[in-house]
Amino acid sequence: MSAPAEITVRPAVPEDAERLTDLHLDCWDDAYTGLIDQRFLDERRADVPSRVEKWRRILAENDNTLVAEGPDGLIGFVSSGPGRDNDVDTDTELWALYVRAGHWGEGVGYALLETAIDDRAAYLWVLHGNERAIRFYERQGFRLDGTRDEHDEGLHVRMVRAGR
Repeated sequence: MSAPAEITVRPAVPEDAERLTDLHLDCWDDAYTGLIDQRFLDERRADVPSRVEKWRRILAENDNTLVAEGPDGLIGFVSSGPGRDNDVDTDTELWALYVRAGHWGEGVGYALLETAIDDRAAYLWVLHGNERAIRFYERQGFRLDGTRDEHDEGLHVRMVRAGR
C-alpha cells in the first residue's frame, strides 16, 4: 500500500517546527487518549513555545525526521536513527512514527516507514496496550521481543524486525 498521490513525504526543515509541534501534540491525543493518564496529554500542551523551539533545534541539527504533507498541511512524521539499545542486533531505531487519526488506514504510515528505513533491520518501542500500532508494526515484519521498559506515561514494549 502506498500513500495517496496527493501526499508528499519529504525531509522536515526548521521552518516546519511550529506545524510539526502541532502535529505531534495532536497525534499524541489521537493515539493515546484513553491509554495514558490525561494529565500527560494536558502537560504536553502547557508550554507549546518551548516545544516549537525544541523541534527547531532538532531539525537544524539532524536530518532524521521526515514529514508527510497533504493539501491541508502536515499529516504525519517519522524519526529514525542510530539505535540507543545495546542488546539488540541492529543499529537502526525507529524513534517515532505518527499519523493524524483522520488519515489512519490510508498508507501514510507505511509510506513514512518505508521512506525512513526501507526494509532494513530495525527496532522500536511502542506503548503497551496500543494494539492499533502493534498490529501495524506486525504487518511490517516487527515482532515483540519480550523487552519492557516502564516510563512515566506507561509501560513500553520493544518490537524488532530482521532485515528483509
